[in-house]
Order: sequence, then C-alpha cells, then structure tokens
Amino acid sequence: MSSPDLRYCPDLLHYSRRETREVMVGNVGVGGKNPIRVQSMITSDTRDTPACVAEVLGLAEAGCEIVRITAQTRIYAANLENIAREVRAAGCNVPLVADIHFKPDAALEAAKWVEKVRVNPGNYADKKKFEIREYSDSQYAEELERIREEFTPLVMLCKDLNRAMRIGTNHGSLSDRIMNRYGDTPLGMCESALEFARLARENDYHNFVFSMKASNPKVMIEAYRLLVARLDAEGPDWNYPIHLGVTEAGDGEDGRIKSAIGIGSLLADGIGDTIRVSLTEDAIYEIPVAQALAKPFNEKAAVPVVKDNEELVPSYDPFSYERRASSTLSVMGHELGGEKTVRVFTTQERWNAIAHKIAGMGDFKPEIILEKSAVVEIDPRDEAAVSKINARIEPVLVTVRDGLDLEVIHAFRQLAFRVDPRHPVLLKDTLIPPTGDTDFIQALLPAARNIGSLLCDGIGDAILVRGETAPGQSLRLAYNILQAAGTRIFKTDYVACPSCGRTLFNLQHTTQKIRAATGHLKGVRIAVMGCIVNGPGEMADADFGYVGGAPNKINLYVGKTAVKFNIPEAEAVERLIDLIREHGKWVDAPEPATAI
Repeated sequence: MSSPDLRYCPDLLHYSRRETREVMVGNVGVGGKNPIRVQSMITSDTRDTPACVAEVLGLAEAGCEIVRITAQTRIYAANLENIAREVRAAGCNVPLVADIHFKPDAALEAAKWVEKVRVNPGNYADKKKFEIREYSDSQYAEELERIREEFTPLVMLCKDLNRAMRIGTNHGSLSDRIMNRYGDTPLGMCESALEFARLARENDYHNFVFSMKASNPKVMIEAYRLLVARLDAEGPDWNYPIHLGVTEAGDGEDGRIKSAIGIGSLLADGIGDTIRVSLTEDAIYEIPVAQALAKPFNEKAAVPVVKDNEELVPSYDPFSYERRASSTLSVMGHELGGEKTVRVFTTQERWNAIAHKIAGMGDFKPEIILEKSAVVEIDPRDEAAVSKINARIEPVLVTVRDGLDLEVIHAFRQLAFRVDPRHPVLLKDTLIPPTGDTDFIQALLPAARNIGSLLCDGIGDAILVRGETAPGQSLRLAYNILQAAGTRIFKTDYVACPSCGRTLFNLQHTTQKIRAATGHLKGVRIAVMGCIVNGPGEMADADFGYVGGAPNKINLYVGKTAVKFNIPEAEAVERLIDLIREHGKWVDAPEPATAI
C-alpha cells in the first residue's frame, strides 16, 4: 500500500468536490465554485480561418464552453489572430486555447491572441529520441535549466497578458529525461507536470490548470489521483484546478464507455473542474457526452467534507492496480473469483426474453442468471449482516442490496472494505433498476462510470447491467465495459485519437476502415494516430500502430517502434494486415453466424 499520508480525496465513501482556486480563462471561471466546464477541440486546419471560425461557432452553439485549436508552428499560431477576431466579430465570447507541442515560439505567438495556452511538458522544448541512458543528477539539473530558459518567457508573457495555461501531461509523450528516470508511469507523468509548475510558481504565476491524460483508463485514473495527492502534500496553495480527459478514447460506444470510466470515476471522487471527451468523430458529438458526464456532479448540492472512518481500511491501493484476492467459486458451470474471468450476469426475465437466440449471440452471451447464483445481498453498513458473511467458512458471492440510499461506487467500496476478501463480489451498475424503456446513452454513461471505476480499483468478480432495459443491449454494454476497463479482452481493442488540425489523414474514415478489416482479432490492440504527437508513446500500450507521418503517408509501428515508413495511404491498411500476419496475430474472419 502507498503511504497512509498520501490521499487523493478526504473520504472514499462520501462525495465531496475537491476545493480549488479559481482560474480565469477569458470570461470563464474554472475551479472554485464554478460548475464543471465542457471543452472540445476543432479539427480544421488552423490556416483556414473561415473553417475554423465556423467550427468554433458551432461548438459554442452546442454548449462547448472552451474551444481548443492546434498551433503546430509559429505560422499557424499567427493565424489565431484572425480566427479570434472573426469569432468575436460574430458575437461569440467562448475562450480559445492554443494547443502547443514541440514549438516554444508557437506558444509565444499564440499567447498574444488567445485566452489560454496548453503546453505538454513531455515535448515542450524537448525532442524525443528515446535514448536509453541514465541521467546523473547534474545532467538532470542541466536539462531542467534548459527547460527553465525555454519556458520562462512564456510564463512571463502569460502573466503580463493575463492568459491562462494548461500544463498537460500525456502518457504517450513523456520526455526522454522523465522516461529514463521514472519510466512511462503515473509517477513520471506527475513529475513531468510538477517540474513545469514549479517554474511557473518561481515567477509568481498561478493562472494554470493541470491534466494527466492517457488512453488506458487505469493509468489515467492512477495518474490523476497521484497528482492530486502530490498537490495536497505540497501545501494548500497548490490547489490548482484539474482538466480531465481520456486521450485516444476512440469512437462510438467504445469511446463513450472508455471516457465514462476514466472521467466519470474521477468526477465521482470530486476530482475535475473541466472535461473533454475525445472521440474519433466530429467534435460536435463530444459535447452532449461531456455534458451528460458532468451533469450529475454539477447538480449535487455542496456537502461538508467528511473525514475517513479510520476503522474502515481501504482494501486496495488507489495508486496501483491489483485485483482483490477473492476465492474461486463455480456458479452455473462458470468459475469466478480469484484470477478467473470476470463473469457477466443477467436476470431470469431477461434470459427468458433472449433464450431463443443465445446460441447466435457470439461474444455477448449471458453467463449466469442472478436468481440462480445464490448471491447474498446485504447493506454493507449493516454490521450484523457483514459479520454473518464473514463468519462463513466457505466463500460466498456477495453484492449490495437494491434500494439503498448510497451511491453505487461508495456502496461497493464499503462492501469491499468490510467483507472478507475471500468472498467474491457481484457489481451492479445501479441499485434502483429502472422500469420501462431507457435511453441507451443515458444508461451507458453511469453504468460505465460505476462498474468501470470499481473494476479499475480491482473490485468485482462478476457484473450485472440493469440500467439498460433491452436484454441484448445490456449484455453488449456489460462486455464492452469489461473490455474498456482492460478486465476482459474479447475483441480487438482500438486506441484512436480525435481528429484535429494536425491530423494527416481522414481519421474517422480510416478508423472505420481498419475496424472493418481487423475487428475480428480477439485481444489485439491497434492504435490509430493522426500525427506523431502522441504516436510513439501510445504505441507502447498497443500491439500495432498506424500513424500519420506526412500528408497521405503512413508509418506503421510494432509496439512503440516504427517499422514501416512513408507508406501511401491507399496501401496502408493492407500493409498493416501484412504486419499483423508477420507477427503471428492474424486469423481470418469467421463466416457470419446463421440467424436462428
């Protein structure tokens, strides 16, 4: 376990929003008493003023409160003057943010024209060479001094012009200096951001926020928690707001689920002041998803901070994933618990509704019927019920009883804290099952947040989704949550970045084309990156990568190593398939199942 002094929220069993200072981004307040703000990013070429202006206005109309625009060079950044002028002339006051990677001179230019500048500590004034060598303390100090010389002018300019800044670390683009000392770990991500924050504070500049984005929800959650714990340890004046995002979440249902797990679980613990849902779709579709994620927390009444019950010891380390060590049970012919597969439950009523087509349901079959599972349902606050469970000699499947006035995450944490770990746990997405038809997206987001958050903490040996009332869709949702949480990989996993002005090919079309060609490959992880900014680092989490290297040219990766260069885009998907085949991970797609 981590040090008991290292905490990321005051109480794991009650909601309270993290208290931060207010940072002003133009006329929009972030943190403090402000609601959770919704952000997005345009995809147009920054040199195309009319296209950029139209997209900014469309996002603002949809409810986006802060809009980001890429500025990959000083020439691109200079056109932010024209974009900002035309947006303001149209009567739109939405704050604009320049997204900076690699180029300090672009940041200095952009700060003249927009309300906020995002810098990535992993590549601001750093060229990634992935050199494997040890930095001595003196060499490390020399690197920090070089960063100070490059970064301080931007800090002073932002201070003079009253600009905000985001110090935004990405798991996929940590500097060689950080990689060699800390690796691509949550600790490395935090140290990368804190180095830049200390330089800002040296110059009495405090108008900034942090982010810790990753494509893997477990890594992302751990990094944000560790950052908040580190900020708290630094002192009360390190109370800077937090921007949340799962980078390269992908598209469709999978992208929404992955975002809900990462963003939603942190919001449920009171962390997060602005959010961006990164989908490989038109940016306009990100807004309602982000609004839906933020809404329940913006509507929560302010509650006093509750200190932990010191007698109730967390059953897991919130900064390092480890599955809860339960015993193995056999239920309806399926083993669960221990290191066994996390199983998917359904109700008898839903089983009956789909019984005639279960044989043709492929990967989305129900495995265990709730009413036949012998699961024991208890109120985790009931000392007598907990003692009765713990007194049992043989392990038993337990879950939280329906109808309790507890948030789902808090209820199952309390169950895991109180019940002996040998007893496996059945997770539910809701303690109040709906009646009648439900909206799929409205059911998807809380289910992914609640179940996904618990799975990422190592809690749960089986899951039951009831917030979605359609039997087939509820099962698909259950399996997709398991996939997104990295708990049960049953299909191809895609890491796909959202499009932006840096993208070197049609990302949406290409992602769909790759998905159509490779979607049958179980357990293979493929990254689709529009440019090189996060490409090499995020390749580390993927088996294969498809990355824009130049206009209409693709580089292919194995892990984070580029192995094929400048492939014409028209040939690239076939060449990717060849690469997968070369590494023994290709199988032909099965014939479509015959309808029963």
